[in-house]
Amino acid sequence: MPFQSENSFIPIPPPGEDELPYDDGEPMESERHLAQMGLLIEALQLFWRDRDDVYVAGNMAIYFSELQAKKNDFRGPDVFVVLDTNRRERKSWVVWQEDGRTPDVVIELLSESTQAVDRGDKMRIYAKLLHVPEYYLFDPFSGELEAYALDRATRSYLPMPPEANGEVVSACLGLRLGVRHGTYRGLAVDWLRWIDTHGRVLPTGEEQARAAEEQARAAEEQARAAGDEAKRLAARLAAYEKQFGPLPGGGSG
Repeated sequence: MPFQSENSFIPIPPPGEDELPYDDGEPMESERHLAQMGLLIEALQLFWRDRDDVYVAGNMAIYFSELQAKKNDFRGPDVFVVLDTNRRERKSWVVWQEDGRTPDVVIELLSESTQAVDRGDKMRIYAKLLHVPEYYLFDPFSGELEAYALDRATRSYLPMPPEANGEVVSACLGLRLGVRHGTYRGLAVDWLRWIDTHGRVLPTGEEQARAAEEQARAAEEQARAAGDEAKRLAARLAAYEKQFGPLPGGGSG
């Protein structure tokens, strides 16, 4: 229902992203939490850099009702993905400005101070109000990953069992989530990573640059080796011709 003024029946449009607060005032729990959020968002944005129908963001408020908007009582997900939308800069995700679209995937990063809310109020909101099909919980320090799929009949989440290797499949995104050791923003720890259907980890920008450098270095070494081999063959040929004369068909004479 549209907002109405107190003194008239003229409908007042509900506030949008330019009017609603977009900073929830809640900092990330730790440096690793912040880095983990950035890694998941960066890798997915790079993977889909040629697509305009996907939106990936994190730590952004999601507004879904008039009452909740007025009270501003909902903290945004750490990471969320929306399909079948348009990619543009946003201050917050306002459902009534997005043709009713809500996230398809949400990831929350657990900590001692947030895990009760992440498994309680937030899980209930994502299931019963936003109908988010897939919900993931990950503890950046313990490496524990939990995956849930929405049962639309009951509007509740059911655990998704992991694969034998510990990875979980995101049917919505056609990707997997798994834990891999690596270095990101100077931290060499176990990270939650996106993984494609071929088992390859979706790289960050730094990893892409490093891979490009390694490929360029390998190409240089290959070219250098080919040049050295050509020089060796030329030296052997010169030595042979000095001892036995030019090879037949060598073009001399």
